[in-house]
Order: sequence, then C-alpha cells, then structure tokens
Amino acid sequence: MQPDHLSELRFADLGLHPTLLSSLDKLGYTHCTPIQAAALPRALNGEDLAGQAQTGTGKSAAFLLATMNHLLTHPRAADDDPNQPRAIILAPTRELAVQIHKDATSLGADTGLRLTVCYGGAGYEQQRASIEAGVDILIGTPGRLIDYYKQHTYTLKQIEVLVLDEADRMFDLGFIADIRYLIRKMPAAARRKNYLFSATLSHRVLELAYEHMNSPQKIEIEPEQVTADKVRQAMIHVANDEKMPMLVGLLRSRGAQRTLVFINTKREAENVERGLRANGFEASVLSGDVSQGTRLRLLEEFKSGKLPVLVATDVAARGLHIPGVDLVINFDLPQDPEDYVHRIGRTARAGATGDAISLCCESWVYSLPEIESYIGMRIPPLAGGHELIAEDYVAPPREPRSRSRGGRSGAPRRGGGGGGGGRRRGGR
Repeated sequence: MQPDHLSELRFADLGLHPTLLSSLDKLGYTHCTPIQAAALPRALNGEDLAGQAQTGTGKSAAFLLATMNHLLTHPRAADDDPNQPRAIILAPTRELAVQIHKDATSLGADTGLRLTVCYGGAGYEQQRASIEAGVDILIGTPGRLIDYYKQHTYTLKQIEVLVLDEADRMFDLGFIADIRYLIRKMPAAARRKNYLFSATLSHRVLELAYEHMNSPQKIEIEPEQVTADKVRQAMIHVANDEKMPMLVGLLRSRGAQRTLVFINTKREAENVERGLRANGFEASVLSGDVSQGTRLRLLEEFKSGKLPVLVATDVAARGLHIPGVDLVINFDLPQDPEDYVHRIGRTARAGATGDAISLCCESWVYSLPEIESYIGMRIPPLAGGHELIAEDYVAPPREPRSRSRGGRSGAPRRGGGGGGGGRRRGGR
C-alpha cells in the first residue's frame, strides 16, 4: 500500500523518456502524487492543462516532467537556432523561480537539457551570459525575462512549451500585462504545449487559460479541501503586549527544529527578530528588502537546520518547498485568507504532519472570521495556550533611530489607514 499522499500510478507506467525515469529512480520517486497522476497522462497525450492542487503536492514535478518529456521526444527542427529556448517557465517570485530551477536540475540530471534561471536582484551579467551560451528551458520572473528579451538576448520564436506557475499570484503581483506581452511574442497556442498551474483556479485565472491556451483540460485535486489535512491548526487569543512573550513561550514549549514565523510587515518582522535574539533564539528575517544573495543563504541555512527560526513576510508563503518545517506560527493573522492557506502549507508537505498556530491579537483578529469562512472550519483554541506566556521575557534594546526612519510600524487602523478595505501586504 502506498503512503496516503501518493497514488497507485507508477512513473514507470507512463511511458516517460528513459533519461527521466533514470533521474526519478536516483531520486527515489516511484509513484505519482494525485496531481501528477491526473496531469501527466493528459500532458503526455498532448493536451494543454489548467491544474489546481493543494500546495506541496508535486505540481512542479508534474509540469517539469511533461515539459522535458516533450523536448526529449520531439527534436529541434533542423533549421532552428540551437541556442534559443524551446520551453519557458514563468514564476511570480524569484524564490519560486530558483526552486523550480533546482527541481528541474534534479529531474533533468540525465537528460542533457540546458537550463537557465533569471530573476531580478542579482547576477545580471551572469544570467545573460548563461542565456547567450544556449538554453533549452528558460525559467524566470517576468520582469527580468522581458528585460533580456528587449535586449535581443534571446527570442521566443521557437517556444514549444509554455508553463505558468502560481498563475493566481501573477494577478496579485500585477504581472498579467507582462505575461501577455511575452505570450504575444511566442508561436500561436495551437503550435505549443501550454501548462498552467495555480493554487486556485479563479475566474480570472481560467479566463487567462482559455484566452492563451489550446482547449486546456481543467484538473482539480481535492478542491473542496482548502487546507492540507495533515496540518494541525490552532489559535490563541492574545493582547498586543503579550504577543512577544507568548511567541517566546510557544517556541520554548514546542522545541521545533524548523519554525516559520509569519509577520504582515517587514518593520514588525525586524522587531520580532530582535525580540527573539534577545531571548536566546537564533532567528533571521526574510522579506522583500533582503538582497538575493542573503535570501538564498538564509533559505539554505533554514533548510539545513543551521537557522532554526525564520521570520518572514509573505514573500516566503508561496511556492517554496522547505522540507521538515514542523511549526508555522502566524504572529500576525494575514489580511487575505488565501495567504493563511499558503502560510500554513509550508508545513505538512509530502505526506508529513505539522502544526500551525495563530496568535489572534487586537490588531489583526478582524481577519479571523473571513479566514474561517474561507477554509470552512473554526480554528480550535490551543489547549493551555495562555499558560505558555514567558514570564521571564527579556525586551530587546531600543531600536537605533537611524534604522527606524522611513517606515510605519504596526497594523493599519480600521477607520482610515487601510485595514478594512485593500489587501495591503507588507515587505514583499
């Protein structure tokens, strides 16, 4: 019997190219996850796909295997430029682009396919040189890819496979005009394979799919279950001035190896980092202002266990596969209920279990009813939660004045500052 996060369908029964089967064997992958079992047979049969599945269920491997198999079984035309990309994978964030490239490198290790990843914030000349040296699969974020395209670093005339990952996030981050710009430079939809994957297949996402794809087949895996069933959810109602002592007590009581603490604003994330360090915890902040080199280093240290606590804004809530996260803490409840789902989805991945605990404070508790309505359940209170408050909590030294310039701390006010209406996210 297979683990309950896997299906009965074996990769060996799909008719995949031998080099892909070799890589899967080395990685120890024998059976498909449900989204892979639903998507891969259709993709290998030549169909376009619009797929939805819970986070952490193997969507990346599904579209990567489909893409690579097509390229391996359909050689380039004799008169094509051998250095131009044949497949392009678009991701909304640099973290996700890097993760896709890492997965592609593992799955394509024996294929000989050339992979390049492009994203803003680092390695401008190095990334351009990598494209110019020749590439089969180009992975990246829209802005950097458009930059290189307009410099004639590469063309899109030979694209045979288009992948849009986290399509709903593309809308959230305002990338849809960029996506449409790139698609217009490619061959017509009927002359390429098109795979769109998203955590949610909303009306706007499906409209994008039907506009730019060739009769895509809609695939939904357990759409009625919004949150992963192996995440143990709980909440604690807490006053604003008790949040840091509660967080310290919670971390002490749990003894988790890898804990993600989610904050709504980067300013508050910095305050939480200082508070944790003052109380003996090794913690660092991951936000939109962190340089790309530092960001990748922090993620590697967190994955390896060298950094036990990562304090993050929602830049880390989507698309990152971080094995072994056993505890997620919502220090602030998110304003968008979808962000709650993606945050807690960082734990209990690939069949594992994990805990997600939310601190419901005076500033952000108004998000709770919408979150519970969205996930279709009441989040239970943590038994004995208030007994965890650290009575010996040590307040950190005052923040230097120079560091506090240019930002406003805390939650928005309900009446005027933006808490009740827009979905403002801090520190992206």
